[in-house]
Parts: sequence; structure tokens; C-alpha cells
Amino acid sequence: MTPEGRVKAKVKRTLTDHGAYWLCPVQNGMGAPGLDFMHVQVLGCPVFAIETKAPGKKLTARQERTVAAIRAAGGTVFIIDGNLKELENWIIKYRLLNTIPTGPLKSTGP
Repeated sequence: MTPEGRVKAKVKRTLTDHGAYWLCPVQNGMGAPGLDFMHVQVLGCPVFAIETKAPGKKLTARQERTVAAIRAAGGTVFIIDGNLKELENWIIKYRLLNTIPTGPLKSTGP
């Protein structure tokens, strides 16, 4: 498994633990570009997106434009290169604000 593949696997485990739904689009050069995880939904949280990178790697220019477009539309994007603490804290914050119990839920994701 590649270094980015290991990061993606960690993200998938975390999202599954929170009962998330997500879409991982397969890019084929047609339509608008996306990120690794699009339309991520966790009970009690706004919809968000995630781009995973191998530790120490940076976004490509195309990814930077996609992130900027999502954020300009009011969306939340996480760039994760191995440390999921910011994502975990964000999910827990919204679940607590909406009185959704924290901790593992039954997954509805892929």
C-alpha cells in the first residue's frame, strides 16, 4: 500500500466509526474535478470534503483550485496527511452541539 493509501485507509476507518456516508469519485477527465472524499456526511455535521496526501506532500494546483472553489461556496475541506485529530475534533464538536452521541455508530458508508 502506498503512503497515501495508508492515510486513506485511516480516514475510511475514522469515517466508518462515525457512521459516515461518503463518495470517492473516480476521476476520468470529464466533468468538474473532485477531491478524494466528497459529500461526506456524519450525523449532526455539515457536509464536508477530504483530500488525503502522503505525509509531507502538498496539494497540486488543480487540487488547490478545487479546495478554493468548495470553500468559496461555504464548504468545509480537510487536507489530511496522516493526522486526523482536527477532523475528529470537528466531528465531535458538531455532534455535541446537536446532541448526537459521540463514539462509534453503525456505518452507512461504503
